[in-house]
Amino acid sequence: MKIAVLVSGGGTNLQALIDAWRNGELGGGELSLVISSVHGAFALKRAEKEEIKTITIERKNYTELSGFDEALVYALSANNIDLVVLAGFLSILGEKTLKSYKDKIINVHPSLIPSFCGKCFYGLRVHEAALEKGVKITGATVHLVNEVVDGGKIILQKAVDVLPCDTPESLQERVMREAEWVILPKAVAMFCRGEI
Repeated sequence: MKIAVLVSGGGTNLQALIDAWRNGELGGGELSLVISSVHGAFALKRAEKEEIKTITIERKNYTELSGFDEALVYALSANNIDLVVLAGFLSILGEKTLKSYKDKIINVHPSLIPSFCGKCFYGLRVHEAALEKGVKITGATVHLVNEVVDGGKIILQKAVDVLPCDTPESLQERVMREAEWVILPKAVAMFCRGEI
């Protein structure tokens, strides 16, 4: 099963997938393609180091979402992709991508959905909101992607304690290490084994 990972930044979740793939832990799936929405994203260097094909499709180069959407679908279909994984991908997917890959797109989100999710919640904003609210437990969620931002069916969740001394940055790091990097490869493996 061919997997494409869509990224926009440093690629720490991509690295977790690469590590699981190298250890034979992706249920037979193959990391075949990495697409970045940002030119020069460090995630591309991680992929190139592993000899994974990379493509950059910058959202800013398209005045309309439909053009960006068309370019994504073309790249995915041209590479015979079976599963699309959003791993720190900061662009909204369009209707054509969602229809072409219905129930074949998964995302990792740094909270326990339905808390701190939706259009305005990404990156450090999620952890700032959790700390501001005073929650004692947060975590990460892997879910199927549909037309509602962070609204698809939940596949896996993992809780992480919020510590009294936490900053948004320290909480983000711990949620990645203890939750995101654990459940994202597991969910991909489940998909590749036909369990989703």
